[in-house]
Amino acid sequence: METQVDDIGSFPLPAGIKRDDYAKAYEAARDAITSGQDPYRDPFIEKIFCQTVTESFRKKAATGLDVINYPQHFSGIRQVGDAIHAAMANGSFVVPQEKAVLPEIYVLNREAKRLSEELGKKISLRVSIFGPIEQYLSEVGATAYPDVLEGFAETINRFAKSSILNTKYIETKVVSIDEPSLGHSSFTGSPELVQKALEKAYDFTGPARQIHLHFASGIHDLLTVKGLDVLSFEYAASPKNIDAVPKSMLEGADKQIRVGIARTDIDAIWAELYEKGITQPSTEQLVESQETITKRYRFAKQKYGERMTFTGPDCGMGSWPSQDAAALVLKRSVEAVKTA
Repeated sequence: METQVDDIGSFPLPAGIKRDDYAKAYEAARDAITSGQDPYRDPFIEKIFCQTVTESFRKKAATGLDVINYPQHFSGIRQVGDAIHAAMANGSFVVPQEKAVLPEIYVLNREAKRLSEELGKKISLRVSIFGPIEQYLSEVGATAYPDVLEGFAETINRFAKSSILNTKYIETKVVSIDEPSLGHSSFTGSPELVQKALEKAYDFTGPARQIHLHFASGIHDLLTVKGLDVLSFEYAASPKNIDAVPKSMLEGADKQIRVGIARTDIDAIWAELYEKGITQPSTEQLVESQETITKRYRFAKQKYGERMTFTGPDCGMGSWPSQDAAALVLKRSVEAVKTA
């Protein structure tokens, strides 16, 4: 199977759009959609939220990605966490299905015909959602309460299901549940409890079901998770991760792998350049060369073969200084794979 290039999700806001304004527009759009109203009828929402999502998606698509994550400009924790808070106020940890909505998906579904015609093909969409463990750590803490975690897992499942599109113009090809703390947190839940929560979250069919991890140490406890198709780790910023995941492990569990091949740890990149006396780096200086990215891809592909079904940048790029810089990371990742 050919390795597809995707992205993790977060992306810088366009120049001229303030983060506070976007957050206000996001919340207003979400309220409108979950109330059955048209967010496009409000000029503020239409300009600051709807147009921003569309233009950022267009910017990503222009890089040549095979599978494009919706542009995540709003807090990933709050996307679900705000809805959980509202449910908790009503005595439940489970968000009602009609409230389990990502407004970015609403916009992309509405704009799909125009975007698809511009691209000249059907849109392959990736949807990222912070997972039940990450949400639990943020909202409750490290002490495990199984019933509460189960409610969080059901909520994630509902958000995932509501994000699965399949029309003439757009199809959700990947749903990624992001668990960046797995393998490196003080969460007291057993591996069995984590497995049960993730299996509930992944209880849907259609798209490939990924998990986004920061630490390869979290992979070992996920090999028996039913419904999880694609494991992952960051290779570019953490080269030792690749040594911890042999191909035989994936084959034994019948799992696929996504390997990050381009660095996105912008704070570390800034620091390294500063040490070299470069205090105002250009976009070209911030982004790794295509040769460097290609070398990583070839090494990973040689190791994993057809088990490596996805690749791309290590992580999201919401904290990068500009859309142009982030887009160049995406473009070079695509070119590295297509020309390897």
